[in-house]
Amino acid sequence: MTPSQDIAMMARAIQLAWRGRYSTHPNPRVGCVIARGDLVLGEGWHERAGEAHAEIRALSQAGPDARGATAYVTLEPCSHFGRTPPCSRALIEAGVARVVVASEDPNPSVSGRGLQQLRDAGIRVKDGVLREEAARLNPGFLKRMRNGRPWVRLKMAASLDGRTAMASGESKWITGPESRSDVQRLRAMSDAILTGVNTVLVDDPSLTVRRNELGEIGDATEPSRQPLRLIADRDARTPSGAKILQGGDVHLFCSSEAMSSPAAQDLAALGVTLNGVGWQDSGVNLGQLLDRLGELGVNELLVEAGPTLAGGFIVEGLVDELWLYQAPVFLGSEGRPTARLPFKDMCEKIEWLVTDRRQFGVDTRLILAPKVLSPNSSAGS
Repeated sequence: MTPSQDIAMMARAIQLAWRGRYSTHPNPRVGCVIARGDLVLGEGWHERAGEAHAEIRALSQAGPDARGATAYVTLEPCSHFGRTPPCSRALIEAGVARVVVASEDPNPSVSGRGLQQLRDAGIRVKDGVLREEAARLNPGFLKRMRNGRPWVRLKMAASLDGRTAMASGESKWITGPESRSDVQRLRAMSDAILTGVNTVLVDDPSLTVRRNELGEIGDATEPSRQPLRLIADRDARTPSGAKILQGGDVHLFCSSEAMSSPAAQDLAALGVTLNGVGWQDSGVNLGQLLDRLGELGVNELLVEAGPTLAGGFIVEGLVDELWLYQAPVFLGSEGRPTARLPFKDMCEKIEWLVTDRRQFGVDTRLILAPKVLSPNSSAGS
């Protein structure tokens, strides 16, 4: 195979993997193509945890033609028995001659073992093809496997003057229906959604994925699950009738002292999972919270919260992506800010890089990443 053929086939495998963007949780999104030269013999993608992996689907489609062919996989084939048998063994038994992967799997139970099994069986292995493009499929899975924490996306909907609501708390609706549909798709991509108790008390959100508002999802597999709902609530003040407690798993992160309070126990009786974490004057200990979410298997966390919790994530440098939906309206200087940031001097500013900009109806959506200064950079340059 030529390098250009390898790139073309891996690009197709990545395209297939994206079809599982709403449905593979907590597993990574993976695509696979079985080919001989330019001829595609079989292809597949992982749809849901517990169901066939991408390699198995592609091999099933290729049948006996897979013998002597090349398999293109966006992530190293698994080498262990989980809810499904190892894919490395399936590729060996199918008789493929060559396996091309985008990257190794950082999961300690795989991490190079799958590729070594293939090599030991006499199969030629090539890795690193479109590595960066494939990494975009699973930022949360890769991060959690490497440092135990989920990928954090902070979502904001704001006016031109940076307000998320009127002083009274009224906020429906700042953005238009097109933006709100995009937020539903963002929720569907997420393993969990975090908010604070003040947002629960003021807005009473459900924070669910509403299929009737999801809009067109193209060739993606239909979402079949609701993300975990998470509430940062030191004193367990969440009302028992709150919408967020309905229709799915809910975790409440309160202080250790509040765990045994009558209010917390009433919530536990409703099925809410209580988690004791540290708190300080500024709010919840976000590091402890993220560590706990990593233990729960959360890959991608969406934060939809008020200015205090949002500001905490920003100040502590815990935001991996900021999704800002900006509407062409002004709400006035008395409105609520997007984030509470205790900055006084220009040198304290936090800079961001725009990685994506597009229009949704009359609104503009920006996806931003924190700007990381190089060792030779100067904050004042």
